[in-house]
Amino acid sequence: MQKYAFRMNLHPGKAEEYKSRHDEIWPELVELLKSAGVSDYSIHLDEETDHLFAVLWRTNDHAMGELGEHQVMQKWWQHMADLMETDASGAPVVVDLQPMFHMP
Repeated sequence: MQKYAFRMNLHPGKAEEYKSRHDEIWPELVELLKSAGVSDYSIHLDEETDHLFAVLWRTNDHAMGELGEHQVMQKWWQHMADLMETDASGAPVVVDLQPMFHMP
């Protein structure tokens, strides 16, 4: 298993709606993420900067790189695009975060 952390950018004033949509996350999206090897996934908000910090565990043979090819993921991105910074494909702009400290 690998721990993976990344940052995304929420549009100002969109935190409540972002949380609301994730409180009602689609079961088919959860299943897709799990089938790609993703587990224990959480997202946190820095309210001062509107940065979203995400951390998840993924299997060594994960298929996260293929998630964007799936219709469910593409629909989710469209559903979330008005709330956050996205790239030309509609995917959230993701900045990988480098591990600096870990206390087991």
